[in-house]
Amino acid sequence: MGTVTHNGMTAPSGTYTVKNRKAFLHLMKHTMFRKSVSFIRNHILTKKTANILLLFILAYALGAAAGSAEKHFRAAGASSEFPTEESAPVSAEGNWGLSFQEEGQTPVGNADFEELAKYDAYYADDTDEKVLYLTFDAGYENGNTEPILDALKKHGVSATFFVVGTYIESEPDLIRRMVEEGHTVGNHTWHHPDMSQIATKDSFCQELEAVEDAYREITGQDMTKYYRPPQGKYSESNLQMAQELGYKTFFWSLAYVDWYQDDQPAREEAFDKLLGRIHPGAIVLLHSTSSTNAEIMDELLTKWEEMGYTVRPLKELAE
Repeated sequence: MGTVTHNGMTAPSGTYTVKNRKAFLHLMKHTMFRKSVSFIRNHILTKKTANILLLFILAYALGAAAGSAEKHFRAAGASSEFPTEESAPVSAEGNWGLSFQEEGQTPVGNADFEELAKYDAYYADDTDEKVLYLTFDAGYENGNTEPILDALKKHGVSATFFVVGTYIESEPDLIRRMVEEGHTVGNHTWHHPDMSQIATKDSFCQELEAVEDAYREITGQDMTKYYRPPQGKYSESNLQMAQELGYKTFFWSLAYVDWYQDDQPAREEAFDKLLGRIHPGAIVLLHSTSSTNAEIMDELLTKWEEMGYTVRPLKELAE
């Protein structure tokens, strides 16, 4: 019986049917593959080249993973804001943050109304009524507080200013004006530290009592015991300490990036956030150092009024 030869491989000629031809070609390919692998292993893939190839494969895999992660985060950024003072993942404690679900609705906070209520803490009013509570954080003065106060006076609005101790020392006249015009001065600690890292009640107490003492010296009155954690950093033990000292803690349900003095938001950006995200029961956090806030305050209050909102003092929420 003769043979049929193909690239050095043989098969009986009498049985070279289509079926056997497919089997023959499969065998040929398998055999050639094994020979190729053997050749690569023996002549090309030395230990050094194997290591280089492995590094190349790892680099490719890491690059692909990084590209996938970038696409994920870009997609997330297009639909919601990343953790800032405006927005953060929901968790039991850490940095206060918000997740905005729907325009005109109360955002989801790190803790809900019931969890915060255990510590006399608030981030919004749980209501459908069109009311809001206007608050300002004040760490230093740059000339923008007076026009803000002028606008508040024009509209008959009572706000709360959370101030640090050094602000009371450096701006006694502004503190007195706030009090005389019916605003509340709240406690933002003396040094503006990360209060979540303060473990002892004595140290926690010192940060708040030093502000109380300075306020009493300037105004002759006891400070209203309203507390806002610097940068929104907190822990459950902090909330409990504040409560034991007689304080009510206030976070916020609406804020925007207004605290960079040399990179102030445009009017359009400010109105987009402060009108688009306003909701019933909002506690609004603004910074009194913002030139944009000083510029738009009169118009902002007018626009809120036109939307049907009433600005109320925090005491109506907390007492």
